[in-house]
Amino acid sequence: MVQRILVVEDEPAIADAVAYALRRDGFTVDIAGTCDEAGRAADAELIVLDLMLPDGSGFDLIRNWRRAGRLTPIIVLSSRDGEADRVAALETGADDYVTKPFSPREVVARVRAVLRRVA
Repeated sequence: MVQRILVVEDEPAIADAVAYALRRDGFTVDIAGTCDEAGRAADAELIVLDLMLPDGSGFDLIRNWRRAGRLTPIIVLSSRDGEADRVAALETGADDYVTKPFSPREVVARVRAVLRRVA
């Protein structure tokens, strides 16, 4: 069964690079560029989430999803590389954290690792 990944990223070049790497590895990928689009996106088996979006914060998305009982694994992909941001994202409910710049191959490997853990 093909697994669906939601990439929430407002920078098209980054979203396209992540989506390309995931599709090449056999995943189905949807892209959302805003919090609003992410909130309306189809159910996914995993979410790759930027923290800084044009209409809100990825922290708020994580918090809202977790409060609503949504257990979908979340990997944060952010240029915010401070320890406080990494810890806050993980404590809010993210399952992993990758800082920009990143290797698309590493993101795919982390997606596979998180999916293995939740299977």
